[in-house]
Amino acid sequence: MFLAIHYQCVLRKQYYIHKKAHEVYREKLVESRTEANITEEELMALDQLVSPLIQRGQSVHHITVNNPDQFNVSEKSIYRYADGALRKARNVDMPRVCRLKPRKSKPVEHKVDNACRIGRNYPDFGKFMEHSGVSAVEMDSVIGRIGGKVLLILMFKSCDFMLAFIGAHNTSQSVIDIFDELYRLLGADSFRRLFPVILTDNRSEFSNPKLLEFDALGYSRTNIFYCDPNASFQKTNVELNHEFIRRILPKGTSFDEFTQTDIDKMMSYINSYSKEKLNDKSPFEMFDFLYGFMISLKN
Repeated sequence: MFLAIHYQCVLRKQYYIHKKAHEVYREKLVESRTEANITEEELMALDQLVSPLIQRGQSVHHITVNNPDQFNVSEKSIYRYADGALRKARNVDMPRVCRLKPRKSKPVEHKVDNACRIGRNYPDFGKFMEHSGVSAVEMDSVIGRIGGKVLLILMFKSCDFMLAFIGAHNTSQSVIDIFDELYRLLGADSFRRLFPVILTDNRSEFSNPKLLEFDALGYSRTNIFYCDPNASFQKTNVELNHEFIRRILPKGTSFDEFTQTDIDKMMSYINSYSKEKLNDKSPFEMFDFLYGFMISLKN
C-alpha cells in the first residue's frame, strides 16, 4: 500500500502575462515622450524670442548663452525647430548652417503637442456641422519623392472641386505658408467664405492648427478638425479623387521639377472632367454655380 503525498510550493510566484506587459510598455513609451513635445504656445514664444535675434545675425549659441533663463530646450533643438517648425527664422538666416552639407537622412519633423487636437476631433466635427450650415472642405497631401516637394490638396466636398498647391517640404510650416499666401490672394472675406471648416487627418504636416485657423493679426479665418486615427474613410471624397492625380503623376514620381503653373494646368484638366454624380457637370462648372466665376478665376 502506497500513500500519495502532494507537496505544494509556498514560495511567491510571478506570472508573465504578455498582453498586460505590452500595455504597460506602451504606456511608458508614451509617457516618456509626452514632455518632449512642444506646445503651440511654447513654439510661438520661442519663435518670438529667437527668430528676431537670428535674423540680426546672432548665432544660436550666442543667444542661449546670453539668455540662459529663457530656454528649456537645447541648442540642437533650436536648430531643428528653425529647420522645420519656426515661423520666421530659417536656415538661410544662419550662414554657417547653409554652408554645411545636408545629410541624406530625412529631416526631423517636430510635431506640436497632441493636445492641439482637443476640441478638434471627428466627433467635435460632427457637432460643429450640425449647426454650422456650411459645407466642409477636405484637406490632404500627395507625396512625390520622399523628402522632396509635396502637393497640398483642398477639396470642396459640395462639388468635387480640387485645389492643389506645391510645397517645398512636407512640413507644417510649408502648409502654413500656403495658407498665408492663399489668404493674402483671396482676401479675408473670400477665404472665410470658401474655407469655413476644413477636415483633415492626423499627419504631422497638419499638426499646427492654430496657425492655420488664425491670421497674423489673430483673427479667425477657418476651423480645423481631424479624422480619427487610421480612418481615412471619414474623408472619402479627397481620398478617392487622388486617383485622378495619380493617373498623371504615378506614385513615386518626383515633383521637384514642377512649378505651381504645371500643377494648375493638371488641376484644370481634372476639374473639367464631367461626372455622373454631378449630373454630368464638371467640378469646375459646379464650383462656378455655387461660389461664382470671379472666385473661380482667383483660384
